[in-house]
Amino acid sequence: MSSKYTLILGSAVLAAAVSLTPVFASDDFSPYGTATVDMKEYPVTNAVFDANYQDPNDLNLLYAFVNNTRVPLKGHMIVVTHGPELRAFAKENYVKYQAIVDRMAELAEEGVEFRMCRNALLAAGYAPDDFHGFITVVPAGFPELAYLQAQGYKYINPLPYSPLDVRYLDQPHLRK
Repeated sequence: MSSKYTLILGSAVLAAAVSLTPVFASDDFSPYGTATVDMKEYPVTNAVFDANYQDPNDLNLLYAFVNNTRVPLKGHMIVVTHGPELRAFAKENYVKYQAIVDRMAELAEEGVEFRMCRNALLAAGYAPDDFHGFITVVPAGFPELAYLQAQGYKYINPLPYSPLDVRYLDQPHLRK
């Protein structure tokens, strides 16, 4: 192919690309403008996390939620566990859930309290002494949440849904 034809073909491709660029860069795709950034310091705030997960592996997300909250809030953090995830904290399941339990113990060493509903653990067939030492058994999960809120703790319900890759849910072919 001669350089004359290459130049013409190259020019045609460039013209096509330039003519498409305004379509993608137009305000039609951002009629509301661009997000505002408000990076601020938060006042010291105490928070209570309501943990009730079907799958104990979701405690890995809880770990991230607690860390992403406790650092900027700088307050006292308490996790109240009262669902099926409690089996991860049972000593008999340590080998199976060791990585998760070690992460929760790490949070406890950082000052995060773990409180477990006595009603839930009894319903699951456990006794309080079946659990690791960083767990405090309380009479009931929901009353504990209400009690802590009455003491000024801010309620957080960290549902076990990660934002990881949500950008690509509608476009799986773009997933990295």
